[in-house]
Amino acid sequence: MAFPRSRPRRLRRTPALRAMVRETSLRPEQLVLPMFIGEGQDGPVPIEAMPGVVRHTVDGAVRAAREAAAAGVGGVMLFGIPLHKDHEGSGAWDDDQVVQRASREIRAQVDGLTVGADLCLCEYTDHGHCGLLDDHGHVLNDESLELLARAAVSQAAAGAEVLYPSDMMDGRIGAVRDALDAAGHQDVVIVAHSGKLASSYYGPFREAAGSTPAFGDRRSYQMDPANGDEAIREARQDVEEGADMIMVKPAGPALDLVRRTRDAVDVPVAGYQVSGEYSMIKAGAAAGYVDEALVSMESLLAIRRAGASVIATYFAVDAARRLQG
Repeated sequence: MAFPRSRPRRLRRTPALRAMVRETSLRPEQLVLPMFIGEGQDGPVPIEAMPGVVRHTVDGAVRAAREAAAAGVGGVMLFGIPLHKDHEGSGAWDDDQVVQRASREIRAQVDGLTVGADLCLCEYTDHGHCGLLDDHGHVLNDESLELLARAAVSQAAAGAEVLYPSDMMDGRIGAVRDALDAAGHQDVVIVAHSGKLASSYYGPFREAAGSTPAFGDRRSYQMDPANGDEAIREARQDVEEGADMIMVKPAGPALDLVRRTRDAVDVPVAGYQVSGEYSMIKAGAAAGYVDEALVSMESLLAIRRAGASVIATYFAVDAARRLQG
C-alpha cells in the first residue's frame, strides 16, 4: 500500500504501540562486563582514559562481580595485570596469578554469573605482543600455540567457564580446544575473537591492561579493518576448529561484520564494545554533547540489532540496571 492508506507512523503513536511492535530487545543477561585485576594493589586503581573503570584487587573483583550479578549481568570477562612480566608471558599460566585467583573466588562467592577470562599473552609479556618473538621481533605463530594452550588449561582449572582467545594466532582455537579436552575441561566454552580488527579504538584499553607493545604494532596478526571477507573466512575457520561463539570487535565500527558473521556461521555471535567506544561516549557526555544513558543504550541496541547475541561492554552494570527499570 502507498500513502495515504499506508501510514507507518500509526504504529509509533504511543509507547505501548511502539513496545508491541519492537523488533529488537536487549536483556541484562546478554551483557558481559570486562574487568581488570591488578597484582600487588592495596585498592582500586582508576584508569584515567576510561572514567569509571578501575583495576581491581581480587577482593574488589569479587565485590564488582557480585554487583554485576545483582544487576542481572550475564557474565564477566577477566583481564590480569601482573607485577612481573617476561619474554614468554609465563604469568598467563601461573595458577596463583590474579585472574586464576579471582576466577576461583568469584565462582565460590557469586551465584548466577558466568565467569570468563581473556586468553592472551600480551598482558604478561615484557614486550607487549601476543605471542613469542624470534630474534628479529617477529611474532612466532606455531610456537605460541603451546603457551596459549597452557594458559587455557590453567584458567579452566581455576574455574573459568568461558575463555576468550584474543591473540589472533592461526590455529589457536584448535590447539586450545584439544588442550582443554585432554585436561578434562570439555565443557569450557571458547569465544573466539575471530573478527578482531587492528583498530585504533583499543587505545584506552592499553593503559588499562598495561599491554602497549614495546615496539611496532599488532597489524601482522590482527585483521586489516578494510577486509570484511577475511573476517568471515576467519570466523568459519575458528568454528571448524571448535569455537562455540564468535566475537567481533570493535563492535560499533564493525556492525556490518557482526551482521555478516551472524549470517555466515551457525554458532552465536558476540560483539565487544571496546574501550575507545566507551571512552568516546564518556567524553562526549562529560562535555555535555550527548546524554550518556541514551547514547550508551542506543549503541548497545545497535549491536544487538546487527545480530549479536552477547555484548561485552564496560557499560554492562549501568545498562542492566536501566533495563531492569
